[in-house]
Amino acid sequence: MDVARKAWKSAINLLELKWDRANFETWLRPTQFLSLEVDTFVIGVPNSYVCDMLQHRLYEDVQCALIESFGQTVQIEFRVHRPKPTLEEVNEEMPLFKLLAQQDDDAPVVEDTRPSFHDALRQPQRPDLPESELNPHLTFNRFVANKSNYIAVEAAQAIAEYPATVYNPFLVYGGVGLGKTHLLHAIANTCQQRGLRVLYVPSEAFTNDLVNAIRNRTTAMFREKYRSVDILLVDDIQFIRGKDTTQEEFFHTFNALVNFNKQIVLASDRHPRELETLEDRLRSRFQGGLVADISPPEFETRIAIMEMWAQERNLDIPADMFEMIAERAPHNIRELNGVFNQIAARVRLGGGHNLTMHRAEATLNRYEKPRQQITIPHIIDTVADTFNMESTAITGKKRAARINHARQIAMFLAREMTEASLPQIGESFGRSHTTVLHGCNKIEEEIEADPVLASRIQKLRNRISSL
Repeated sequence: MDVARKAWKSAINLLELKWDRANFETWLRPTQFLSLEVDTFVIGVPNSYVCDMLQHRLYEDVQCALIESFGQTVQIEFRVHRPKPTLEEVNEEMPLFKLLAQQDDDAPVVEDTRPSFHDALRQPQRPDLPESELNPHLTFNRFVANKSNYIAVEAAQAIAEYPATVYNPFLVYGGVGLGKTHLLHAIANTCQQRGLRVLYVPSEAFTNDLVNAIRNRTTAMFREKYRSVDILLVDDIQFIRGKDTTQEEFFHTFNALVNFNKQIVLASDRHPRELETLEDRLRSRFQGGLVADISPPEFETRIAIMEMWAQERNLDIPADMFEMIAERAPHNIRELNGVFNQIAARVRLGGGHNLTMHRAEATLNRYEKPRQQITIPHIIDTVADTFNMESTAITGKKRAARINHARQIAMFLAREMTEASLPQIGESFGRSHTTVLHGCNKIEEEIEADPVLASRIQKLRNRISSL
């Protein structure tokens, strides 16, 4: 057994000289000799992705190096194997732990069942990644299909049922507030419930992860995170255009996932052929699967959506009021939701007694102020003034509860009352796309449970629209 172990180590050394550093660190460094069964070397690997790559793509190179070291023809079997590191291994690899261990030699031994920090570093693919935060309310049941989006919806449902089988890659595109993010979350939620490993990220998060990986020299962990998933969903993919390093890494990630029959789902604000600064090789791959567009909802669809919202909130709103709202707010679902929230607030706060067609029309008149006059800085200033704080506090780094709550309200109103995308809102607040999404979801949930907050935000809407 020692001879076989030494032969494997020698083969590793040969391949380290032959391969480039990135490939060696990603595929071979984490392997471990387990046993020799007749003429087959059993080698442990950290995850199924590395196992697939070594078994099917790099096998010949590894086998030749091993035969050269062992002196006879052998086979190799790669198995997923994640042993818990011994104290000696942890100390050897992390000098800080070694120093702490030396200081605590005389301390009583206390069993700790929590995963070690070292384990966490070696397994970056844990399912509770903050970038994977999914909105549980964005499901297929809450997406109203119509003839302007039925191709995208049916394709998304097919992908959720049979990932990497029917349409791969799948790219959905359309304007702001038409449901692209909703579809991505619906696919992700469905697949996650089936036990599949799902990673949903905005393209900004992918870029930030890559920058951090390069800075911290953890590109192997970065690749394991993105290439060990069953389904990768990337929102606002248009923002990688012009970013050469991001495009290069995404190109290789894309190829790796497709080669191993993993599903890729993308969302963009325009068709791939219109992304002029995107590399041709990426543009061609995006168009190699199914590309589907989402258009603004029709009149009947807008009514159906509002009826669903009213039913969910147990609100009694006349049918003719739905028709009036549908006619006056035709642009996108987000705008429609903003108008509906104002009407719903009147019903909730006034018990429905003061909700007349005249009052509803007056509410809509205030809402129909031209969009270009409502800007994110204006929203930030108004919210800051309402909460008696400086505007710089909302866009600053302080995380006091009062400031954070005002910041989340401003983000929520910016998303509702402007045409800005989540990354654009995040840039105005000095935050990431994910942080904005989390803040908007949180305020939306609080409005449902807190009539006082709903009233306060309604007053903010009116104040912002009137200036």
